[in-house]
Amino acid sequence: MKYPSSAALAASLLALVSSSAAQASEKIAIQAGCATCHAATRKVIGPAYRDIAIKYKGQPTAVAMLSERIRKGGKGVWGEVPMAPTPAARLNDADLKAVVTWVLKTPS
Repeated sequence: MKYPSSAALAASLLALVSSSAAQASEKIAIQAGCATCHAATRKVIGPAYRDIAIKYKGQPTAVAMLSERIRKGGKGVWGEVPMAPTPAARLNDADLKAVVTWVLKTPS
């Protein structure tokens, strides 16, 4: 019987962990109410996650900047409808960072 290489096992484990993390981040986003205004591939009230990922791709400060925008709210970046602030009581800092990181990895 031939066993998979350690590299193949590591790749499989990484894919499983990444998939679990993505599912957890999506669940956090839904619980925090993000899905009220956002969807993966289509504009709802706010932009699609995919469009956010495309706009900020490769920008090293994107996680920090988007986290601050989500926390404080804002308007004018994606249209006239303002984004309401998201308080830490609804989405703690660690979960906020996980969600933003997940959004930025949305396939284009």
